[in-house]
Amino acid sequence: MSAHDKKFTVGDYLAQRLAEIGICHHFVVPGDYNLILLDKLSANPNLTEIGCANELNCSMAAEGYARANGASVCVVTFSVGALSAFNGTGSAYAENLPLILVSGSPNTNDAGQFHILHHTLGNGDYTYQYEMAKKITCCAVAVARAEEAPRLIDRAIRHALLARKPCYIEIPTNLAGASCVRPGPISAVTDYVVSDPAALEAAGNCASEYLSGKLKPVILVGPKLRRAGAEAELLRLAEAMGCAVAVQPAAKGMFPEDHPQFVGIFWGQVSTGAADTIVHWADALICVGTIFNDYSTVGWTAVPDIPLMAADMDHVTFPGAHFSRVRLPEFLGRLAEQVSFNDTTMVEYNRLRPDPLHLHVAAPEDALTRKEISRQVQDMMGPKTSLFVETGDSWFNGIQLKLPQGAQFEIEMQWGHIGWSIPASFGYALHYPERRTIVMVGDGSFQVTAQEVSQMVRFRIPITIILINNRGYTIEVEIHDGSYNKIKNWDYAMLIRAFNSTDGDAKGLVANTAGELAEAIAIAAKHDGGPTLIECTIDQDDCSRELITWGHYVASANARPPRHQRED
Repeated sequence: MSAHDKKFTVGDYLAQRLAEIGICHHFVVPGDYNLILLDKLSANPNLTEIGCANELNCSMAAEGYARANGASVCVVTFSVGALSAFNGTGSAYAENLPLILVSGSPNTNDAGQFHILHHTLGNGDYTYQYEMAKKITCCAVAVARAEEAPRLIDRAIRHALLARKPCYIEIPTNLAGASCVRPGPISAVTDYVVSDPAALEAAGNCASEYLSGKLKPVILVGPKLRRAGAEAELLRLAEAMGCAVAVQPAAKGMFPEDHPQFVGIFWGQVSTGAADTIVHWADALICVGTIFNDYSTVGWTAVPDIPLMAADMDHVTFPGAHFSRVRLPEFLGRLAEQVSFNDTTMVEYNRLRPDPLHLHVAAPEDALTRKEISRQVQDMMGPKTSLFVETGDSWFNGIQLKLPQGAQFEIEMQWGHIGWSIPASFGYALHYPERRTIVMVGDGSFQVTAQEVSQMVRFRIPITIILINNRGYTIEVEIHDGSYNKIKNWDYAMLIRAFNSTDGDAKGLVANTAGELAEAIAIAAKHDGGPTLIECTIDQDDCSRELITWGHYVASANARPPRHQRED
């Protein structure tokens, strides 16, 4: 019997489609409703199964893989698995990443026979997970018959790829192995939707007209730029205009930091390089893929107060005008051909540009500090380095670092889930084994998802984890302090030895002084048989000035009284 004559199933169909869109690793946690499906996925020679410690970590690992690969898949079981994986799916939605969440589900006969099943709410209703998934995905489908699977699977994946958002596919346990037709050309799923020609031309003309009357334009880059695949077109536009280019914190690294037009991170009172001064001096702000939320605006205190030209992933908005179905790369490329050179903001910025900082180099015997950790991490950065910064003071420490050409920076600022960086960096590094992945994470965040370090050990991924141990949730302390921000301390370096068991090759090191950190980093640089965790102990009150400032304004925003309060 030829391979073509073998029984082709729903599970085979999904596996082939995943491989055809460029997914090489599928992240899974087994459960009895998805076991047949996992067998089918594993049988595809183009897919490698990556077992995860739990469903939260599984979804976050898939989120990180999507950052590197462009798309990812997370496969879990019904209810007890999927509801946990919804967290990472929510992150993928907020961060504009096409994560495909696949859940096994009960046998199709059970609902009609009114059976009460395990892993459910016990009320005979098995539709609640599908209904919940609709809220956190761009497309949710539930396969009820094998013959519907091709249409529904293709539909969900296509929506995810086009919208750069997650999708949800539910496959009953007795349908994963059911017969199914073979798929047609993958182009039906992946074919790119181009801009509407008339809308693109009108948006370009409107942009040219808008900019022609402005004297001091500035480009502000946001995190959707990379999701739209428009970095090269932005660079062309910036060089055609000659103006200053600032980036939002979640877009760090999306415009080259060694480029002469780069003016820093625009983050209100905690901006770098005087970026806030030049942004506020501008009379035209070209916002490219930006997201203005309470975090990026420092509690709404840093919202630009001039009319904005906003180019999003699939539409462009001007004061008094809106153009739909205008794709960001095509719009930026077209605008680059129409604009006039105007370097006024760069001329002014060069007068404002701060002098380079002279960093203090601690003596080897000096107690370790946050500043010294950042200084030594800066020396680790190279053209093939990817830096993950965890929610917390690691945000502010990482933002201050200078990225050399080719270095990548990953942050999860919209969703802001503590613990994200450990599983996400694992998923990312699986796709990019040639890059050196570094994680800056606090002790509180690490405790949320620490189990996934065991998978770094299992797959021998040489991630370097800089764990900053200040014995608590420091970011929460700066927003609103309380006893709940104190956590139980762990022996983090010893924990790595537990993950090693009898066959692992991870290293757990402790640095209490500047010299010990330098020695630990040197060991990590040479170690490629697994992760290296460096526990950096610092004073509990040693945090950045930027975190204190940011925390104050975010706390004030959170504490605003209700605008409309009934008077009794």
